[in-house]
Amino acid sequence: MSTPAQRHLTSLEYLEWERCQESKHEYFNGDIFAMTGASRKHNLITANLLAGLYTRLRHKPCEIYSSDMRVKVSLTGLYTYPDIVVVCGEPQFEDAILDTLLNPILIVEVLSHSTENYDRGKKFGHYRRLPSLQEYLLVAQDQCQVEHYVRQPDEAWLLREYKHPEDLLQFIALNCELSLAEIYERVI
Repeated sequence: MSTPAQRHLTSLEYLEWERCQESKHEYFNGDIFAMTGASRKHNLITANLLAGLYTRLRHKPCEIYSSDMRVKVSLTGLYTYPDIVVVCGEPQFEDAILDTLLNPILIVEVLSHSTENYDRGKKFGHYRRLPSLQEYLLVAQDQCQVEHYVRQPDEAWLLREYKHPEDLLQFIALNCELSLAEIYERVI
């Protein structure tokens, strides 16, 4: 998360303001944080994941959203734009504009040097407060490495790391899998 770009706003003021902006901003505790653009590798990885998940989920009751779908963590008040979000079943939104998702089942963040610590730490702390969230994926850009967190019945999170192109990443909540070779196609 970068430094705040605005004065303190309420969440309603933020949403009204954000919906008029050309660029995206996260919101937490009254502060607004500008988001930066993504690298070529980041975009390729995100596109590969979107394509792979879409192919596997197209006949299931799931929807896949890119980084333009805002997610709200209601228990903490964070508004953010994950790289990929999946919801299965009926999506729940904050209001009738349908641009702020409340019930993701999977969130994917492609790591960058500027966001890696935040994505692993504070942001994941917020995401863990989403009752619907079952899986969290952290994908490295500069090496073949994926960290896959899966919520356990006791609310603990189990981590499994994948580091080889032939590894198959199994999405438990989605009942599908992707190879790392597919995720990193044209990247590594």
